Amino acid sequence: MATGGSTGEEITAWRPRVPGVTEVFHAHFTRHAYPMHVHDTWTLLIVDEGAVRYDLERHEHGTPLGTVSLLPPHVPHNGQAATPDGFRKRVLYLDAADDGPLDASFIGAAVDRPDLVDPLLRQRIGQLHAALAHPGDELEAAARLTLVGERLRERLRPALADSRKPLANRRVAGALRELLDARLVAGVDLKEAASLVHAHPAHLVRSFGAAYGIAPHQYVMARRVDRARRLLLGGRAIAEVAEACGFYDQSHLTRCFKRVVGVPPGRYARGR
Repeated sequence: MATGGSTGEEITAWRPRVPGVTEVFHAHFTRHAYPMHVHDTWTLLIVDEGAVRYDLERHEHGTPLGTVSLLPPHVPHNGQAATPDGFRKRVLYLDAADDGPLDASFIGAAVDRPDLVDPLLRQRIGQLHAALAHPGDELEAAARLTLVGERLRERLRPALADSRKPLANRRVAGALRELLDARLVAGVDLKEAASLVHAHPAHLVRSFGAAYGIAPHQYVMARRVDRARRLLLGGRAIAEVAEACGFYDQSHLTRCFKRVVGVPPGRYARGR
């Protein structure tokens, strides 16, 4: 993760281990103005403070609070603060490959309508940023990315999105649960799961939730925490338990354990 900044200028950037996201970029700028430039990725932008104005295809656009901006690959744009105090933004750079969240067929629609006022989409993007900030939550981030991509497609080309939207499928949900159980410690990413179960990632996430009332990543974490409880009560060290149960590291175990059980693993182990 790269970080840096001076007075009024702050950035944090990293590349998560989530297929489809090439970079996460958080920044607070007061004076910086972007010249005209292009990316080979989709730029998905939300502004948390202030506002940004930019030119895209010789048309001026802006990002008042609550707006989601989607800038397509290979289309020149610039950017600068639209308020005296600058702006604070969170950006996801999304893979533009055909198997990414959005393919090239959506570029024209994004050029025409780059700014979207959509509270649900903004909420999903915020949840995705939160998941991407924690190593070990890649399955959750991938699931949230599929829902963000689905919502973007709905907004850009509603008829196409409706024709592709899958119905919940208990067979698919059951197959995914068997796979998650079999790979509980080693883990499985959403793209591989979709390939093994022969279903679209968004279909997997929605079908699993409809069938079992819990998201796939929540199911995995709950199962891992259950296993961790048994090992802790058996006297195993916390770091050893984290590795044995498939957590990224001890801090990942602690965060997930406290979320599920209500107390950190060390206190849980001492309370028996």
